[in-house]
Amino acid sequence: MAMPGIADAKLAPGFADPGRDSQRVFRAALAAMAEPGRIATLDLRLQPTPPLGLAQSALALTLLDFEVALWLDGPVAPAADYLRFHTGVRLAARPEDADYCLIAGPLPPLSSFKAGSEEEPEAGATLIVAVAGLLGDGPWRLKGPGLPHEGRLGVGGLPADFAAQWAQNQRAFPRGIDLFLCAGSRLVGLPRTLTIEG
Repeated sequence: MAMPGIADAKLAPGFADPGRDSQRVFRAALAAMAEPGRIATLDLRLQPTPPLGLAQSALALTLLDFEVALWLDGPVAPAADYLRFHTGVRLAARPEDADYCLIAGPLPPLSSFKAGSEEEPEAGATLIVAVAGLLGDGPWRLKGPGLPHEGRLGVGGLPADFAAQWAQNQRAFPRGIDLFLCAGSRLVGLPRTLTIEG
């Protein structure tokens, strides 16, 4: 059913097989958070709506629903109607009010986002961020739960001080935010428990 005020004829379709595809993406998202730094590639028959890439679109269609609030940065704002139609998500005016944030432009300071509380750490936001590229053997050294050995990762397009910002986020545990980094059909998870060096 179309959302009021949305002309669904102008919107791109969602998943070809919503039940099966959303389960596949959800399993990939869980695995990405359980094995930080492991780059996954989504193999889906999904035509992402511009300006979202395939991984960003797939995660949004899977994780968003009418119970959560979503903030869109400027570059992905044109996808608002598509996301509202396919997921029923509510839009937040400010990043600090959102449960999920879709970002394709410069990443705002991590302190801009909802970090939850000691009593409700699960209220921290999840960011789904488009990046310029992901490299499995990059300069970042990753340590933490889910990594029996030190992992390596390279990411293009994040702020130069991202590692320092992430260290502050990690020290706030159990409060904090979680990230999915997306490049085309590829994604990687960065849970708040992860330590990034380098």
